[in-house]
Amino acid sequence: MTATITLDTTGAVPALIVSGSGTAPGRVALAGPRAGVEADPVADGSAWSARLPLHRARWGGAELPLPSGEYRVEVEGVGVAGAVPMTIEGTLRVAVDGDRVEIGPPLDPSVEEPEGRAALERRYTLHTSPLENAVFFESFYGRVAGDNPLAIDREIARVAPGVTRYWSVIDYSVEVPEGAIAVVEGSSDWWRARSASRLLIVNDWLRRRYARRSGQTVLQTWHGTPLKRLALTRPGFRPRAWGAVLKESRRWNILLAQNSYAARILARAYAFRGREMWVEGYPRNDVLQGGDGGSTRRQLGIGDDERVLLYAPTWRDDRSEMVDFMDPQELAERTGAVVLVRGHSRTLLPGQSATGARVIDVTGYADVARLMCAADAMITDYSSVMFDFTITGKPIYFLVPDLEHYRSDLRGFYFDLAERAPGPVVRTTDELVEALGEDPAPYADRYAAWRKVFNARDDGRAAERVTARIFDRGLLER
Repeated sequence: MTATITLDTTGAVPALIVSGSGTAPGRVALAGPRAGVEADPVADGSAWSARLPLHRARWGGAELPLPSGEYRVEVEGVGVAGAVPMTIEGTLRVAVDGDRVEIGPPLDPSVEEPEGRAALERRYTLHTSPLENAVFFESFYGRVAGDNPLAIDREIARVAPGVTRYWSVIDYSVEVPEGAIAVVEGSSDWWRARSASRLLIVNDWLRRRYARRSGQTVLQTWHGTPLKRLALTRPGFRPRAWGAVLKESRRWNILLAQNSYAARILARAYAFRGREMWVEGYPRNDVLQGGDGGSTRRQLGIGDDERVLLYAPTWRDDRSEMVDFMDPQELAERTGAVVLVRGHSRTLLPGQSATGARVIDVTGYADVARLMCAADAMITDYSSVMFDFTITGKPIYFLVPDLEHYRSDLRGFYFDLAERAPGPVVRTTDELVEALGEDPAPYADRYAAWRKVFNARDDGRAAERVTARIFDRGLLER
């Protein structure tokens, strides 16, 4: 017995219709590495069918298309045979081959080919659109609408609602702030928005071709105070890559730093000399000053009285997926806590969501600061989130089984983490569980010294200060 797949675009939401004959199966699902949907089959005489919508809502947010990627149609006890040629609908692109479903952004494939991409780039460099009183935001290459750009977006919308706000997204599964306009990376709308905006606010490298226009400014917020060595300061950095770093940093007019330490490091790592460095704290952290995590817990289905541990490791240069040094489900079982798993943005696309009882993968959750508010403690390794979480005053733990390898072979550090860490540095899950059960008071002096150096400007008003400087400089008009 074999089920068939057809595409239904007649409703408000496009869907895959899976149908077959005989007894209805118990489960029909569209499963992907980061998302999926399920449907109950409906019997009709000797046949059955199930409708799998290609949109879904996550964490109480808007109903949006499924993220781009490869999915599989799973029907309990039944084989699947589908054949739907590539179809571009208003919010996504879909193709079916057998039980495999490929979902992508609604771009014509010709735009993604070298010739089509080059044609759009050439048109972009002509800059036919006049400059707008608009800002173009991009966070982590369009994978989420979050971090410092999100916090600045919210403040600009509050004080100057007439400013047009574009958000670069990899596809329409990325939820953008209310009132903003999503533009899919690589589309003609994306190229036009980036060309026409007076201000570009990004938190990582600008990709693709960029030609600055007269009157256009790039504010690089970056995405964290660095412990690990960056760019020109990395050990063994290839001379050939120096040119790429220098080319990139010269695109930035203004660089935002969380603190004076980060300002010195970033200036050296990116040869950022003779331009503006704003040391204003991080806008993304404003919510950490007394922020209430109750609403985030409710979004995630977590009770107010439950213990929540946020596990947020950084990425590794020698692997594409998140590290597997700790089993989140085992940690949940041994501590009785809910474990939130937050992989680095670079592991979002190639990785797969962590699963298990009392484990919630929040790698795609846009605003990590709200996760920090919801957590009772954080577990990290070398991630810059360590410099943000300490604003909360809550305990932090460092699980670093590969410390020597990371320090000597992969990246290197700007200072000795073990000497200054504001919480226990452990190597194994056993040591971590033991530390989680102990009083964190012995680290109080280190914690206070850490906050004095790294959180001096994180007073809850960073977005306000950065936005005021934007308008005071005339980069945008109210």
